[in-house]
Amino acid sequence: MYKIAAMGDKDSISGFASIGLEICPVTDPREALRELRRMSEESYAVVFVTEALSSSLGAELDRYRERPVPAVILIPGVSGNTGEGLRSISRSVEQAVGSDILK
Repeated sequence: MYKIAAMGDKDSISGFASIGLEICPVTDPREALRELRRMSEESYAVVFVTEALSSSLGAELDRYRERPVPAVILIPGVSGNTGEGLRSISRSVEQAVGSDILK
């Protein structure tokens, strides 16, 4: 059975525990890379990552974009929305459809 997790600063992801998701409170990029790799090797289908943390993961997130699982979804954190989550979805849609239909 697949699992779902949320990763980022504790304040941004603690609410996900109330709906049954595993939470992984991390702020250090090296620890986040280790956790993301662990989740990809285990049965995680979806990993929500805060936009603030995603900026430090860079190329590693691009690697997961090419894989069917886990789907890495960027979410805004308590510090605010950077817009990177929407840009990521837009790139994925454009790759799948062939044009940017979200604009």
